[in-house]
This record gives sequence, structure tokens and C-alpha cells, in this order.
Amino acid sequence: MRDDEITSPPKGMTREELLALPAAVDLDTGNRALGLGRSKGYALAKRGQYPCKVLRLGKAYRVVTADLLELLGLAA
Repeated sequence: MRDDEITSPPKGMTREELLALPAAVDLDTGNRALGLGRSKGYALAKRGQYPCKVLRLGKAYRVVTADLLELLGLAA
């Protein structure tokens, strides 16, 4: 690897990772699946404009996995 190359974790998730998700996931996982940054994802959720169904549980956001998979074209 060259010194000028920047190493960062890959964005997004594989099909296998997506299909192995539980019924609802935290917003950071939903953001990763959609390729959204953390700030953008939280801003969308706060405004009620997240691209799939988000539940507000206390101070936490949870993304409904079935809606996420449907949006990504992976619904079973």
C-alpha cells in the first residue's frame, strides 16, 4: 500500500449482512445500509424524512428492517 492511500472501512453492507439483520436496527446500522452519513441520517430521522420507517423509542431511533430491505429491493 502506498503512503498516500487513505484506508477506510467500506461503506454500505453486503446482501448477506442485510439479510441477517434483526427485526429492527439502530439508526447507525440503517445509515450504513443506505450509505448515509451519521449526521445526515439523524437529521432525516429527526425531520421524519428518513427513507424508510423509523421508530422513536425514548431517545433512540430504530429502523424497521423489513422496510429497509424493501427499500433496497431485498424483501423476501
